[in-house]
Amino acid sequence: MNRVYVCSCFGITEKQVKEHAEAGACTPRQIASVSKAGTDCGSCVRRIQGILGRGSCPRRELLEQGMPALAAEAESEADAGRQVAGRQVAALGEAA
Repeated sequence: MNRVYVCSCFGITEKQVKEHAEAGACTPRQIASVSKAGTDCGSCVRRIQGILGRGSCPRRELLEQGMPALAAEAESEADAGRQVAGRQVAALGEAA
């Protein structure tokens, strides 16, 4: 398999950067947060910018729709919603 390394300091491939971008990392800083790419010598930052391009950003699109941008936020909101629904059902049961 032919791997194209973007960050030789941490062995991060172009495929990994694209996967992180698909998961919502829209900037080189966000890529660095999840992979460390660009945090040592910095020579790969422009390459990461090139891979990310100016395309759509799933995280930004979610924020614009008023939705949580991170999976953890979405889960916590879903948990909170289930808790509220559970309390409402319990209250209905007590009222009957």
